Amino acid sequence: MARPLPVIGITARRMPVDHPFPLLGAVAIQDTYVDAVERSGALAAVLGARPLDPAAADDVVATLDALVLTGGPDVNPARYGEAPHPSVYGISDVQDDFEVALLDAALAARLPVLAICRGLQLMNVRCGGSLTQHIVDEPGRGPHGTPNGGAPTHNRFRVSPGTTLAALLDGDEPHGDCHHHQAVERVGDGLRVIATTDDGTVEGLELVGYDGWLVAVQWHPEDTAATDPVQQRFFDALTAEARRGAR
Repeated sequence: MARPLPVIGITARRMPVDHPFPLLGAVAIQDTYVDAVERSGALAAVLGARPLDPAAADDVVATLDALVLTGGPDVNPARYGEAPHPSVYGISDVQDDFEVALLDAALAARLPVLAICRGLQLMNVRCGGSLTQHIVDEPGRGPHGTPNGGAPTHNRFRVSPGTTLAALLDGDEPHGDCHHHQAVERVGDGLRVIATTDDGTVEGLELVGYDGWLVAVQWHPEDTAATDPVQQRFFDALTAEARRGAR
């Protein structure tokens, strides 16, 4: 029997042990993700990072109807064979391994997946791609906001027609809040670029030949989803797909 509400997993992170009370040792994610999922008519399940082998990841995914890979601190550059740039922050191998395990399990189960900012970058690295570790002030690179609590920029994007992302936008002008200091450099195996800014920065990826629902964007639809119906549509579409699969 189908669940009364689709359950959508949202990846979260553990706060550092020296964080002030009451968040000392907390599992946390911005409430904008939870609110956007709940507005779509689904139940948000916040998933704290922990060591997770493939079998355990399968068990977690079996309790979910969809998955959101959230934004956040940087993917460890060692995963794509590089030493960290001085600007790299928040590295957590537990977080990276946790999210890769969940993504692998979700794709194997054909679970609907929405990957946002770090989520897109992690997917690219998981597929053998690499990242430009610090795009800020690069010649020819436009503004893409400031991560780690900094102000976003509101950018416009070019989206390839005939893609899941284009269908989701349904002819509306693609735009959204960006606050990232890293970007896709080498595109991972089996991925293709489906959205960019005018400066060529990758803002959307898809898995070639994948027959499940997957949308991966570099911008942050959750930031403005409460007031922008186009951005809320990302979560509404995710929930609609989750309902379809949960029947």
